Amino acid sequence: MLVLVSNAGSTSLKFKLFDMPAETVLCEGRVERVGSAGGAIYHYRNPGRGIAFKEEKQNIPDYSRGIRRFLDSLLHSETGPVKAAGSGTIGLEDITAVGFKTVLAKGFSGVHLLDEAVLRAMEDYRFVAPVHNGAYLEAIARFREQLPKAQMVGVFETAFHATIAPERRIYALPYEWYEKYGVQRMGYHGASHSYIARTMAGTDAAGTAARRIISCHLGGSCSICAILDGKSVDNSFGFSLQAGVPHANRAGDLDPYIILYLLHEGMGMEELLEGLEKNGGMMGISGLSNDMRDLEKAACGGHERAQLALDIFVNAVQRYIGQYYVELEGLDALVFTGGIGENSPFLRKRICESVRSLGIELDGEANAQGMDAAGRRRLISSAASKAAVWVIAANEELGVARESYKLLQP
Repeated sequence: MLVLVSNAGSTSLKFKLFDMPAETVLCEGRVERVGSAGGAIYHYRNPGRGIAFKEEKQNIPDYSRGIRRFLDSLLHSETGPVKAAGSGTIGLEDITAVGFKTVLAKGFSGVHLLDEAVLRAMEDYRFVAPVHNGAYLEAIARFREQLPKAQMVGVFETAFHATIAPERRIYALPYEWYEKYGVQRMGYHGASHSYIARTMAGTDAAGTAARRIISCHLGGSCSICAILDGKSVDNSFGFSLQAGVPHANRAGDLDPYIILYLLHEGMGMEELLEGLEKNGGMMGISGLSNDMRDLEKAACGGHERAQLALDIFVNAVQRYIGQYYVELEGLDALVFTGGIGENSPFLRKRICESVRSLGIELDGEANAQGMDAAGRRRLISSAASKAAVWVIAANEELGVARESYKLLQP
């Protein structure tokens, strides 16, 4: 069964085509800067054809054109994946399902065929996750147009966190708000954290069971997850994706009365939303960039607000690691994943130094090297460390492919 997985961002699209259940990646692509006046960047890789990532700059003004560009690569006689029997390239009719790392739908969790009821439920929660739900609703609509015979499957980010206990899920608000409006801590990045849980099963520095894991998904969007025996027991996100660790553009944890005060002072709702969703986080603190690479460079050059942004970020991660260490009653493995977690030795070092009282100690050389030669994972803690520290490449797409395949089995 061929399962195409699509990851939709506000200005990006990522694709991976899997042959299931073998879990072979036939090809993958991504479009960055969709809608950019300077032109989008399209990348494509096909291991079977010996095509490493090739890059093209093209005018891709919207999702529909970006999806079409990838599908054209599949159909091309020189770049398209070859059928198992070697009888030509794969056709669009060969794709059984398109799986999406969907975020939130009112009344739905887990894995679902994306019928009209589920799509309406995603629309109902667009206000809670405007960027994410908006992007996925648009991408789903375009795929339905271009692949009308394929099943559309949503693997919702909240599913992995269904095991979080009520005392960590329910807010200290009028209980009827939970009953009537569903207000509770949802937890997100489920595809990433569940992949870490499966990857780490039975693995620590000594090769024995890693029961107590803290997974740090650090990227443009960040979350920390406490995992016990393969199950989520806490997550730094809240009702929305605004809570928790500060993000590239989003504020993270916030006293709700700040919002009420600013409204009282005359700030409009649109300005508030801009500040929370687009002008907050690392961008808001530094006034320079939302990209950690830029901030690390600027901080080294003496930029005080860039340094402050990094310090605030490290402190936020430190607090969640400390909290989850207590909730887990110890720690077997601390895992870094996501764009920042995988690629920033500087921030991994800063974060681990901030929690050294827990007995965590890095191997400096291993940390500088990052993941292993195959780009999968590396143990970066020293032999003296009381908990293993790992860098593991995020592979959310594989989790979505597995769940989509499982749903469609007779």
